[in-house]
Amino acid sequence: MNRIEHLFQNKLSDILTIYFTAGYPKLDDTVSIITTLDNAGVDLIEIGIPYSDPLADGPTIQKSSQISLKNGMNLNLLFMQLTEARKKSDIPMIMMGYYNQVLQYGIEAFCLQAHLAGVDGLILPDLPLEEYYTFCKKYFDQYNLSCTFLITPSSSDKRILALDQASDGFLYAVSSHSITGGSPVKSLEDYGQRLSNLNLTTPIQVGFGIKDSRSFETACSIGQGGIIGSAFIEAIAAEGELQYKIKQFIQRINKKVLL
Repeated sequence: MNRIEHLFQNKLSDILTIYFTAGYPKLDDTVSIITTLDNAGVDLIEIGIPYSDPLADGPTIQKSSQISLKNGMNLNLLFMQLTEARKKSDIPMIMMGYYNQVLQYGIEAFCLQAHLAGVDGLILPDLPLEEYYTFCKKYFDQYNLSCTFLITPSSSDKRILALDQASDGFLYAVSSHSITGGSPVKSLEDYGQRLSNLNLTTPIQVGFGIKDSRSFETACSIGQGGIIGSAFIEAIAAEGELQYKIKQFIQRINKKVLL
């Protein structure tokens, strides 16, 4: 059992996941952001690997990715930063990137370095299910990395059930038909009821369009929690001291946390 699985076994609701792009706003901000989020009461951190062609990401995250790459971020540096962060924090960490990045690095080499850096899981939105079973799963299992797949309102019941079976840590329930930062579907309650009727075995985190306390509460009503990305990226891009901005943002989202 890794930290992600332990989290979902011991906390059944109101799980707050924050996404940020590694190396943004500044190249060396990664460790500080992780430790500050941990101290602020966040449950799970999703670290975005900057990529030149992030298909699933909206303009806010795309821009942060471009700036991070210009700052000089790369995978080897990111693994070093995560290794340093793990010395200071035991919070569950999951890396979000694209399958081509893993292929270029080497699947086993990537999984090994992620494991050594203290990473608990991976989200690769463009990883085909068959490819996962054929080439990736053995390394995910060997290095104790959970694999999270994305489901959408357009996904068939058959596909949702297949991805539920394949996922280890949690299912990422995309709340809309759009890219990150977009508006949720008109009725998240109907979406949640549909997922509930499928009797899924994997915990659900709801993402895309989750941006404030109200949308976070809605996400928690249909899953175990919510994932916030674009709104957090915008918050840390504003003027001001980084740690203060992070703490204020988390306090606005999760009012059950006392800072």
